[in-house]
Amino acid sequence: MGSKDSNDEKTADPGSRRPVAVIDIGSNSVRLVAYNGMTRTPIPLHNEKVICALGKGLERTGSLNSDGVGMAFNTVARFVQIARSLGVERIDALATAAVRDAKDGAAFAKALEKRCDIKVQILTGKQEARRSALGVLCGTPDADGVVADLGGGSLELVQIGQFEMKDHTTLPLGLLRLTEASDGDRAKAISIINKNLDKDKWVSSAKDKTLYAVGGAWRSLARVCIAQMDYPLHVLDNFALDRLQAMRLFDVISRLGTKSLEQIKGVSRSRLATLPLAAAVLERLLEITKPKSVVFSIYGMREGQFFKSLPEHIRKQDPLISLAEEIARAAGRAPQVGHETADWMGGIFKDETPRQKKLRIAACLLRDVAWTEHPDYRAEQAFLKVLRLPFLGLDHEDRAGLALALYYRYASEPSEPIIEQAHALLDNSRIHRVRTAGLALRLSYALSAGAPGVLKRTALRIDAGKLVLTLPKDDPMLTAAPYTRRMKRLADHLGLGERVDFV
Repeated sequence: MGSKDSNDEKTADPGSRRPVAVIDIGSNSVRLVAYNGMTRTPIPLHNEKVICALGKGLERTGSLNSDGVGMAFNTVARFVQIARSLGVERIDALATAAVRDAKDGAAFAKALEKRCDIKVQILTGKQEARRSALGVLCGTPDADGVVADLGGGSLELVQIGQFEMKDHTTLPLGLLRLTEASDGDRAKAISIINKNLDKDKWVSSAKDKTLYAVGGAWRSLARVCIAQMDYPLHVLDNFALDRLQAMRLFDVISRLGTKSLEQIKGVSRSRLATLPLAAAVLERLLEITKPKSVVFSIYGMREGQFFKSLPEHIRKQDPLISLAEEIARAAGRAPQVGHETADWMGGIFKDETPRQKKLRIAACLLRDVAWTEHPDYRAEQAFLKVLRLPFLGLDHEDRAGLALALYYRYASEPSEPIIEQAHALLDNSRIHRVRTAGLALRLSYALSAGAPGVLKRTALRIDAGKLVLTLPKDDPMLTAAPYTRRMKRLADHLGLGERVDFV
């Protein structure tokens, strides 16, 4: 993707299942994320942050906050010990805007290296922007528009499309810096925002595309939006708003007081003071770039660093299918059977798009995600687990549809309010499709008991207004299988008759 950093780190062992760690030394917080091995999906094994406020006062003094420096030394030392105790293969320590811009930043990094016996890379603005873009592309390979990553010290903007990074810029609009430069005055802050955003005309390339909002402040903003809208799905990743809807919400939120914001569940107290300013930055960015929609991504610079270190053949894997296969293996189920199941039911899904097919394959791979649960609760637990998993590249409609397919793999009708809420995100044709997948999964299990190779001896198709199941006549595992009731239920759902052919 685009040009490479001049000092890119070596790629980790492509066959390794050992964790890898990223220590992000930011302007406001220092965070450790240890990821569970070199797989396509960056699944956190441990995630911890400490507010050190290294960039506090930087706008005024040009130096790092002395209190924050002491905290950062102790925090990074702790994080290094945690990472090594987890048996990580590598530790990538990255310092961003505050360390990059402070006159004592390089000396701080060298002292940190000596004290903690690690290598600290001070990212340039371009490198930081590139990693933020890679983080979004890690989850959404077909992302097209502009990535905006708001931190404590800077705002990174980068144009992406066709898995490439194009134009980019780094602006001194991080929330710590902006708060200090404006003395907390909203009108002055907006004037500073406008002055900086007007410098780079290329940002208008997001027009009618997507603006991807990255960073903790904007994740908190997404939580507020979800609360304000009474939105049915409380999942941050890929939460999307159209531009006009977003601007109306942000305008209201940017004027809310701390007491009002404190009432919203999930918004940390450390974010409250700067949340209205974060809303103002994003609101103005939407006015300038005029995207079709804004999408909030939980993946950013740290996930981009993880993704950058993967070997090329792993980076090329589809993130959803790769994660579904990992979950199947963790559940003691062979991904091979999931793929066989998807092939077997393909005959009843005509004219499906590539995305629809991918989601159906994922449902087949995840078919036994709740097999260890009590039978009375499997449907609900399968639904909740899939709904809340850290899937990459799924919009909320896709996420709800996939969860409902797994629900109908076990149950016939919705029994909980949250199931109805998921229905509300989908149109009738989508609900019909996910029910079809769920009922087909139930039939497949009645025939094969989830064993590999069994479904290959059968066939399922639609012919002359009937659902036709073909079975080998001399195979007792299949001819005596308890499939009749499930076959009829699927046929009735499809509005078809039914027929079984023995060959």
